[in-house]
Formats: sequence, structure tokens, C-alpha cells
Amino acid sequence: MPETQYHHHGRFRVAGGVIPDAITAYKTYGSQENPCIVFPTCYGGKLDDSGLLDQEYMIGEDKALNPKEYFIVTFALFSNGESSSPSNTPAPYNGPYFPAVSYEDNIRAQYTVLQKLGIKKVHMVIGFSMGGQQAYYWPVMYPDFIEKYVCICGSARTSPHNQCFLEGPKAALVASKDFDNGHYKTTPQHGVRAFGRVYSAWAYGQTWFREHQYLHGGTYADLGTFLREEWELGFLNGWDANDLLTLLHTWQTGDVSMIRDNGDLHKCLSQIKAKGLIMPSKTDLYFPPEDSENEVAAMPNTARLVVIDSVWGHMAGGGSNTRDDQFIQAEVKKFLEGVKTKL
Repeated sequence: MPETQYHHHGRFRVAGGVIPDAITAYKTYGSQENPCIVFPTCYGGKLDDSGLLDQEYMIGEDKALNPKEYFIVTFALFSNGESSSPSNTPAPYNGPYFPAVSYEDNIRAQYTVLQKLGIKKVHMVIGFSMGGQQAYYWPVMYPDFIEKYVCICGSARTSPHNQCFLEGPKAALVASKDFDNGHYKTTPQHGVRAFGRVYSAWAYGQTWFREHQYLHGGTYADLGTFLREEWELGFLNGWDANDLLTLLHTWQTGDVSMIRDNGDLHKCLSQIKAKGLIMPSKTDLYFPPEDSENEVAAMPNTARLVVIDSVWGHMAGGGSNTRDDQFIQAEVKKFLEGVKTKL
């Protein structure tokens, strides 16, 4: 596994103010002589294996993102605990004083890193969930820099339905007796555990719970064990409460059409020049396929819709099971076929 690298931007303006010494964490795989693929993190994702999801489930010689064929750059979102975040930024912007950050801020920072690395063009941007939302931002913000993009279980705009869901785990954390308005001295156990439980019900499709009985092949004795070990522990391990909230705000306020078209999503998407592969999960409760269908309708000549026929809900796109993972990898490999732009 390559080591995490850190780019220091210096004073960096973001949606909610400024970060005096902003840092973007990233990793690279393969040779810079090969076409570049950008693969940013999702909510709960980290570059190493300490998050709910690492970035290597799609990277490997036998996978879609082959470091023998491509130069792959993975980026950590601001507020994920690796790039600049409430948990690692010194006063006066530490903890609850950390400014709000947008997707646009993240993409500007990532673009700066790619410029430093000498990348002249990106062959493809690919991402899952929040990573998929970032994939939409790239061809809008840098239309001549991006050739292809893949959005897996994401959207170009966070829908009101999605925003409403996010208010649930947010309220559970903020209202907890140990959160202390973000000024906690130790991990707010009550709040983070409640956050994980509220989040859990939306992660999988309803059919998944019927078919799997939350046992993962006998791993968990009952629903309570599943919630405690899979979701409470998942957020307690390596996640800071203020980081979770700031990152949630980035997700909640996502809308690529606000960059240049004043909220006209159809107009914004219709102007994208890069080729797109949009892959929603049939049973996703965060980013339902109907949203993706509406988005692709605005891009009939540049984007293709491929629905993941899965009972795994949102988690179908994150390497959670072999069947869906193989389907996604095969579609991405097909999308990558053709002329590869050398740098």
C-alpha cells in the first residue's frame, strides 16, 4: 500500500470562511506515464483502512482501476480526518469553529494537487456516493480537463429527500447529552452511537433485511448485535463527531448546477462534454435510480445509465458484496475501453 502524501495549500478560502493552512491528503498508484484516474473518498471513507470504506476495493491488477495501466490518484475529502478537518486543525479553527466546506472547494484543492503532479488531462474521474457526487463536479468545473466520469450511487444534486434523511443522524448526534455543542473533550459515545444507528437503516435496501436477516452468514446473532458491531463501532473507530457533521454538510449542500447555472440542473448537465457512466442501485434509499434517470435525460448524447440490480441498497456501490462488485467492475472496464490518452 503506498504512503499517504499531503499537499499544503497555505491559506485556502472555502464556503464558510478560510483554512489558514489547508491540507489535502492523497495517494498515488502506478506510473505517471499512464492515463490518470481520479478516485475521491465517500462519506465514511478514508485513504487507509481505518474508515467504514477504504479506497482500494476498486484498485488492483485484477480490478477496474489497474495500476499497471493507469496512474490512479485517490483524494481524501476535507473533514474526513486525513485532509484538513475539525479534528486536526489548530485554533482558532479547531472543532466546532472549522468552516463549512463545499464540494467545489474540494475539487479546487484536488485540481491544485494534480497540477503539482504535472497532470495535463484526467482520463476518468470515478467515485461512489459522495465520491460520485464529486465525479459530477469535475466535468462542470474543468470541462477541458476531464474525458470521462463515473458516478456510482450518487447524484449531481442532493435531493430534498436525501437532505431530510441527513437531518436524522445529524439531530441524533447534536442533541446527545455528551456532544456539548461540539466542545466535547472525549468521544461523545452517546451521540456517535445514536448517529450510527440512525444512519444504518438507510444504508441497505428493505429487501436486503428480509433476505439476509442482518446476519451476514451467521456473523451477528441478532439485530442489536449487528447495529452495535457494524454501525456503532464503525463510526466510533477513527471518526470524530465534528468531522462527521462538517462532512455531512458538504453532502447535504451538494448541487453542481449552482456553480454556473444558478440552480438550473438540466441546463448545467446538458453542457457537460465528458462521457459519463451513471450507475445507481435499484434499491438505494439515499440516491434512488429515478434521480439518475432524470439526470441522464439531460445528457442523452454523453451519458449512459446502468442500474445495479441489487438488494443491497446504497451499499451495493461500495464493494460490499461480490456479485454487485463484479458487475460494477465489469461495466467500468467496458467504459474504459478505447483510446487511452497518454500524458
